[in-house]
Amino acid sequence: MVEPFTIFAMILFALLCSLGIMANGFIVVVLGREWARCHRLSPCDMILMSLGASRFCLQCVGMTHNFYYFFHHLPYFTEPARQYFGIYWDFLNSVTFWFGTWLSVLFCVKIANFTHPIFLWMKWRVPGLMPWFLLSSLFISFIVTLLFLIGNIALYQTFLQGIFSGNISLYSFTKTQEIHYFLPLKLISLSIPCSMFVVSTVLLITSLRRHSWRMQHSAHSTQDPSTQAHTRALRSLVSFLVLYTLSFLSLIIDFAIISGFDDVWYWLWQILTYLCTSIHPFILILGNSQLGATLMKVLLLPKTFWKDKRTSFCG
Repeated sequence: MVEPFTIFAMILFALLCSLGIMANGFIVVVLGREWARCHRLSPCDMILMSLGASRFCLQCVGMTHNFYYFFHHLPYFTEPARQYFGIYWDFLNSVTFWFGTWLSVLFCVKIANFTHPIFLWMKWRVPGLMPWFLLSSLFISFIVTLLFLIGNIALYQTFLQGIFSGNISLYSFTKTQEIHYFLPLKLISLSIPCSMFVVSTVLLITSLRRHSWRMQHSAHSTQDPSTQAHTRALRSLVSFLVLYTLSFLSLIIDFAIISGFDDVWYWLWQILTYLCTSIHPFILILGNSQLGATLMKVLLLPKTFWKDKRTSFCG
């Protein structure tokens, strides 16, 4: 029998992912419509649409996988469904990390004020190369997913052939293989974009803090719109850094030891894992003038509808 708190955690997880799916879908629809209308997107909008699409698919796959795993826990490790879910989840997870990294890198080269020749060269070249960076992320994620798939197939065949010792359970055997093969591969594949993300975000935060400090100690007031804009940008960057880091650590820890948690802790851990992909899209929407304005129009549609209806009725 499922405990009440477990049901509450499941509902909270489903609600969190549903909000993330709607927010990421909103980003894809708005920017996709802009792309269809103008036949081009800025490098920033290109990354935002790619990131929104990958997060949208990741959360759909994640919700389906988690509920399937919860209700089919015992036969899960012996079914091909584990491999099917793993293919999509590994690819989308890798792509999402890479796209988030490129967003941080682009913000860094566009906004940060450093005078080093290498940084100035990057400021000039990186925006134009962004489509190739996105394509290379897809290729790298495909290679990583292929390596995971090969390992999963080998693991499944080993189980079918009964090669592992009879005094060890399938779960223990699977976890041993994951720690010795899959965990190092996941650490390598995710640590590279995560390191790039942390470096670019820290550089940008450092640059913005220096600029804000200069403005506060000059003629500008703390109530100056430019100072407030820099403060909001710093808060947004810090929140993105925290959410991104939590997502990375939760994935690594979950892969290493957390899979044995009971029902309640399993869902709480899934909430933490999907926190970044669910909350950060709202930060992106509110921080983007085009997305924010479109969201306000959507939210005001019911009010406009009822106002027009009342006007036509009174007329």
